[in-house]
Amino acid sequence: MCTGRVDLSHVIRAFTNGKDGVLIGGCHLGDCHYDTGGNYHAAHMVELCKKLLGFVGIDPRRLRIAQMSAGEGLRFVQTVNDFSSQIKELGPLGEGEGITPEQLTERFEALNRLLPNVRLVERERLRVRFDTAEKYAEYFNSPDVERLLKDLVGDKLAVSLILTQLAKSASNAAELAEALGMSTSEVARHIGNSAKHGLVRYNEDDKRFRLAKAV
Repeated sequence: MCTGRVDLSHVIRAFTNGKDGVLIGGCHLGDCHYDTGGNYHAAHMVELCKKLLGFVGIDPRRLRIAQMSAGEGLRFVQTVNDFSSQIKELGPLGEGEGITPEQLTERFEALNRLLPNVRLVERERLRVRFDTAEKYAEYFNSPDVERLLKDLVGDKLAVSLILTQLAKSASNAAELAEALGMSTSEVARHIGNSAKHGLVRYNEDDKRFRLAKAV
């Protein structure tokens, strides 16, 4: 199968199902077997997905793409062995990041809900093509792209996680920050914006935030 058919949802599903790492192997850039440029899409998609994993607290090193030909058997073996060793060092998914299974499920569910918005942002603001995998990594780690993704994706994801937490129990900013691995100031900012939009309310009696009745 051409790596151009690998979608963000496929990678997220693998992690949701408990896989500790995902390795995608494809043709060398500029050497597409189907002449569709699908391997360029895959290189782009992997770098975007690494940023999304970072937003939910998952080590991006759990995802890797490697370009190789069918004749590079030794390279394939070395790549798989190297990736396997790296995953063993990182530890089981979630455990290595200090995230409970319940938190892991909630974060991937929130990420899945946001994928349509991610695809829209990618298509309208991030669609690029480079001739090397290194340039894709450089692009997605540039300050402008990181700022764009945080504003258009990261903040929405953070709000979704906060609302999910409040649906379970009323909490203050410090409790939310500890549960979600965010800073108290970041949580307070998102809570303030959510309150303005009528999504949450503050209870003076116990000094905690709750979901608004309309949610």
